[in-house]
Amino acid sequence: MEESKLAVIEQSPRKASREFRRQQFIDATIATLARVGFSRATLTEVAATAGLSHGLIIFHFQTKEKLLTETLQYMAREYRDNWVQALEAAPKTPAAQMEALIRADIDDTISAPERMAAWSALWAEAQSRPIYQENCAAFDLEYLHTIEKLCAELTEEGGYPSLPVHAARAIRVTLNGMWFDLMTMTGPYTREESLQTMFNMLMAFYPRHFDHTGALEHGRRAASQPM
Repeated sequence: MEESKLAVIEQSPRKASREFRRQQFIDATIATLARVGFSRATLTEVAATAGLSHGLIIFHFQTKEKLLTETLQYMAREYRDNWVQALEAAPKTPAAQMEALIRADIDDTISAPERMAAWSALWAEAQSRPIYQENCAAFDLEYLHTIEKLCAELTEEGGYPSLPVHAARAIRVTLNGMWFDLMTMTGPYTREESLQTMFNMLMAFYPRHFDHTGALEHGRRAASQPM
């Protein structure tokens, strides 16, 4: 066997084990942030949550800042992958794409109480640290530009009077508000009601493309109905 192939075989189990351990600590960090908040989320607390040693978490992450940065990066990628995959699976009409984007934002996994509580802890800390801007600004802009693009397409397709940039801003702000409402462990209303609220707001901008349940036949009716 060639020496290079032998090296790959020998290194793969160690690499897999390292990635598995790091993921264990990231998952434990999310749970710890949700339970005790940012300031009390120490390396010792995270290690205890993971059921692993303090020395092992030091070996993998060295500092709390590095651990939180990687956790934030993981959650940001997870959030982006969720809505990107939703758009890829949806019909390629602006109304269907917008519906998919909204549903992805209130997906049971992404908006699970533990995930949302962890996001809340990190967002609050981001006000005084550059950690969020440095690691998530590009994802945020990509998401906003996607909403703006869909709003522009809906406006053109339906001949609506609203300005796409302003409509996109209203949608994003409403989604953020919905997230903060859902961050309580009990929740003031269900996710289904959250979706209905979002679709009712979209009806105000694009009445021939949406009703309170989502896109109207993926927006196909818009071309045949007059203003």
